[in-house]
Amino acid sequence: MNPENLPIVLVLAGNDPTGGAGIQADIETLVSLGCHPAPVITALTVQDTVGVKHYQPVEAGLVISQARAILEDMPVAAIKAGMLATAENVTALSAILQDYPEVPLILDPVLASGHGESLADDNLVEALISLLIPQTTIITPNILEVMQLASDADNVDAAAQELLSIGCGYVLVTGTHARTPEVENRLYGNRRLLETWSWERLPDQYHGSGCTLASACAATFSHGMDILEAVAEAQDYTWHALERGHRLGMGQHVPDRLYWAREETEDRGEDDEPHEGNVH
Repeated sequence: MNPENLPIVLVLAGNDPTGGAGIQADIETLVSLGCHPAPVITALTVQDTVGVKHYQPVEAGLVISQARAILEDMPVAAIKAGMLATAENVTALSAILQDYPEVPLILDPVLASGHGESLADDNLVEALISLLIPQTTIITPNILEVMQLASDADNVDAAAQELLSIGCGYVLVTGTHARTPEVENRLYGNRRLLETWSWERLPDQYHGSGCTLASACAATFSHGMDILEAVAEAQDYTWHALERGHRLGMGQHVPDRLYWAREETEDRGEDDEPHEGNVH
């Protein structure tokens, strides 16, 4: 693919020094799936693969300046948002989206770390519900997140419908937190359940799985796939990245988002001449 034709995805996320989640997870995923990432830092975090110890939000004015600098210079195909850290940053992104209504937003509603440390206060959650979710094309909450965002709902189906009712285009609810033999992911849209996918439940816990899936959705959507194909391809990529993950520290495994490149190298053999391969 000609680099000049790569879809550009504007990414708003926190920096994770482990490289397992946050902005590095987004960058690796988007590059792997044939996109050019334009990263905007929303927070600095102090964390390891065990958990988040501290985080410092980036001031909202600086977040706006970073994002607008890209949007005014480059043809952005999609925006992916992860950890926004403050209600002010949510408000800032909402204002930006109003100026670029044609650019789809893929939202990973980061409310807590993989180990359960809160990364969002009540004001941030309220801002997501009132300002950002109504402008979102695809939101990718896990079961705990969707129930927190739709607190009046008494089950996952009702919670997803509530998010659709306030203006969200599609809701992809992931089932990693459910006690089921397989992971069941459900896509809702048009006021109904559109599709259900079942994936083998892997034995380990993973750092950055949600970031990977949401960025993969942004990538496949940016390539012009329809919603069902885009979400299916994003899940397939994410599952394989998790399957090939490694325990690099003392906590959760880190997905191998470049697994396909290592497989191609192994298939060629060390003595073979390099050849141009296809990105997954």
